[in-house]
Amino acid sequence: MPGPFPPLRPSCPQMLHGGDYNPDQWLHDPAILAEDRRLLGEARCNSVSVGIFAWAALQPAEAVFCFDWLDRLLDELAADGRYAVLATPSAAMPAWLAHAYPEVRRVERDRRRRLHGARVTFCYTSPVYRAKVTELNSRLAERYATHPALVLWHISNEYGGECHCELCQHAFRQWLRQRYGDSLEALNRAWWTAFWSHTYTAWSQIESPSPLGETCTHGLQLDWQRFVTAQTIDFYRAEIAPLRAADPSVPITTNFMGLYPGLDYGKFAAEVDVVCWDSYPQWHPHEPAAPLYPFATPDWWQEAGPDALVAADTAFVHDLYRRLKGGRPWLLMESTPSVTNWQYAAKLKRPGLHLAASLQAVAHGADSVQYFQWRKSRGASEKLHGAVVDHVGHEHTRVFAEVRAVGEALARLDEVVGSTTRPAVALICDWENRWAIDHAAGPRHTHRDYLPVCHEHYRPFWRRGVAVDVLDCDGALDGYRLVLAPMLYLLRPGVAARLAAFVAGGGTLVTTYWSGLVNESDLCTLGGVPGELRPVLGIWAEETDSLYDADRVLINAVAGNPLGLQGSWQAALLCDLVHAETATVLATYGSEFYAGRPALTANRWGAGTAYHVAARCEPAFTDRLCAALLTQLGLAGVLPALPAGVSATVRSDGQRDYLFVLNFAGSERRVDLAGRTGQELTGGQAVAGELPLQPYDARVIRLD
Repeated sequence: MPGPFPPLRPSCPQMLHGGDYNPDQWLHDPAILAEDRRLLGEARCNSVSVGIFAWAALQPAEAVFCFDWLDRLLDELAADGRYAVLATPSAAMPAWLAHAYPEVRRVERDRRRRLHGARVTFCYTSPVYRAKVTELNSRLAERYATHPALVLWHISNEYGGECHCELCQHAFRQWLRQRYGDSLEALNRAWWTAFWSHTYTAWSQIESPSPLGETCTHGLQLDWQRFVTAQTIDFYRAEIAPLRAADPSVPITTNFMGLYPGLDYGKFAAEVDVVCWDSYPQWHPHEPAAPLYPFATPDWWQEAGPDALVAADTAFVHDLYRRLKGGRPWLLMESTPSVTNWQYAAKLKRPGLHLAASLQAVAHGADSVQYFQWRKSRGASEKLHGAVVDHVGHEHTRVFAEVRAVGEALARLDEVVGSTTRPAVALICDWENRWAIDHAAGPRHTHRDYLPVCHEHYRPFWRRGVAVDVLDCDGALDGYRLVLAPMLYLLRPGVAARLAAFVAGGGTLVTTYWSGLVNESDLCTLGGVPGELRPVLGIWAEETDSLYDADRVLINAVAGNPLGLQGSWQAALLCDLVHAETATVLATYGSEFYAGRPALTANRWGAGTAYHVAARCEPAFTDRLCAALLTQLGLAGVLPALPAGVSATVRSDGQRDYLFVLNFAGSERRVDLAGRTGQELTGGQAVAGELPLQPYDARVIRLD
């Protein structure tokens, strides 16, 4: 493993701990601001994110700028040895701007222009909005780029949404002209517009998708979503230009939103210096049934409890963000210290869970734990959202104590900063593939479930302590032993060739039903599914059976198969009817008219093997298959035989390994360290033998 990554800045070789701070809401009460300064120390917070929604406080009128309050804050942070994550406030358009220049307000899909209100409701294309943002950002850069408190520029807040105004329509057409070489013929062919006589004869005829117009041309839908990502990135580049010019050494980021479908974060990640995201899992769910739909909960998840399933699916997203910058540590920019105000039921975090959830992020690559929000707003839509400082205004609360515990733990983990994880297993989860699956007009109109299926293929590794990288179709495959690519419906150019080369070089590939159906324009494969993957998989998928939700099809292992699979399992929702061409059949359907046909195949290709799962199989099958592949490849988890609900993860700097053991079960667990010994960083004591864990216990061990 290579050495560690450098810290965020040389001046900040430590874990960041803090939150979104909005002093602009309290400028009328200096006593509150003075108390915040004291409480930051009590909470062991060494950073704050500031200015995110402060445009009206920084520029109360078009020709009026007020920086005195921000000057005082940054000077106080520097004097106290704390860091500022300083934001540009473009997400929160002031009322004077929205009313003076109507063009800056978005137009929705129904072609109605928005009124002023909410947030991130501006047009990414508007020259006026870009000019106003550039003006304010230039003043921020001029004033603060070299300030000793500044550690990171935080650009806007949670970019998202789309605008359908005439400015954006024109920009979309220009983007299409570039994409298709200024050829309407090429565009019409890619979008298959001859269907329903939708052929375009002039660029001006093309409009973005709308419920009032075109929604059935899937190539248009895909290209519009690609354009939205490209235009958002273009706006981001314009935002950062004055900041980069003022001091290029200050890193720049913008906060991503988990698996938000509206932007391709795989593309966006290349534009930021460090990846960050805002994590809000719904802990303590009533039951884990929905994420496992349509199957019953397996015994091991029943034993682990519903929070373990939440933890596994959250770890999936953490691993995706770690991989976006090639393993470089990322930042947890937002989390809640207690509750949200927007989930359907805002249950309180049970005692200890906040520390476990925070250290889970660190275990999977975060070099920070930040919150929304530091102090609860007194009014408006997020006044009931969790915060470090509640409306009571002091530190004598349960939540504040839990935050302090996180701060104390992070202060002992500075040596972990810059370390990373280098998995041998990768799972492909791709935004464009997801878009295409969502657009598909069949064979099911509910529960195509691309993301749930990705999670289903991740969980067997999480519960065994096997590290996984989550990457998109453009991700390099070098260094992996096993790659899983579930539901690879859309094949962009070159993807199949890279997967085939990976297998030929000795890798193991797993694909599933609904793979290789369409190309990058969402045009169906000719010559047989799975298209370009057909030779490496050694199969032809002739048809797909779409089942009613309650239907089940049996799958039976073939006796003596090389993976040692035994028994029967259930499949549901979608079943491919597959011909084994050069592949070996490892399991067959055991019911329906296609009983006896292949349900699991293996195909040798060069020095490696490609497996294909022909149906949506129950979690027990996926778990058993993944376990068999790990055994075959000689890949083991961090610790053997982890108890249900416990995760184990290692970060390394190339010389020292840091073991994170977290208990997400609702009861005590004991973990066998399998001969490993070390020093517990969060507690200071030496550990060996068996490690006892209380519910939501979190241990970080520097291994000997």
